[in-house]
Amino acid sequence: MKELFIKQITPVKSVKLKEAGHLLETQTVTNQIDTINWPKFSYKPKLSFRIGHIDNEIWLKYYVTEKNILAKETRINGEVYKDSTVEFFISVDGLNYYNFEFSCIGITHLAHGPGRGNRNFVNPEIVKKIEIESSLGNKPFEEKSGNFEWEMMIRIPVECFAFDKIKTLSGLKATANFYKCGDETWNLTL
Repeated sequence: MKELFIKQITPVKSVKLKEAGHLLETQTVTNQIDTINWPKFSYKPKLSFRIGHIDNEIWLKYYVTEKNILAKETRINGEVYKDSTVEFFISVDGLNYYNFEFSCIGITHLAHGPGRGNRNFVNPEIVKKIEIESSLGNKPFEEKSGNFEWEMMIRIPVECFAFDKIKTLSGLKATANFYKCGDETWNLTL
């Protein structure tokens, strides 16, 4: 586990998602995700991210290179982990965590709780406040094989921390994990 300092970005005005992505690229560092948690699955896609925040939003940008992509799930809080997905898990209290899961077309799964089996979904109306832009677009598709590179810019408002009373991200100390998964793409990547 390494310590990660999340830089506070101070834009001079309200910015659109594309401008937020540009600010991340010019004001933050790239972080690599290079650990395989399940040794029986040896395939490792190339994955990195940048992260920053303003007072009331987390800005997150993923860069992915992988052999297979899949995007079938279309429901908020659906089974996006089966598709080509990036994940951001964060705990603000050391007991419970939020699992932000984003399919490669921007479909979001967001729940909160102490573990896998005991989760509460964040209201879909709150989840819809997350802004996402994927270089793969937002339309579902069946699995494709080849060599794919895609990026995803995400803007998470503080309201998404619906089970905690967070008003500002400034000075917040939390623990987090960053992942890449695709449970129904693994057969073609072995």
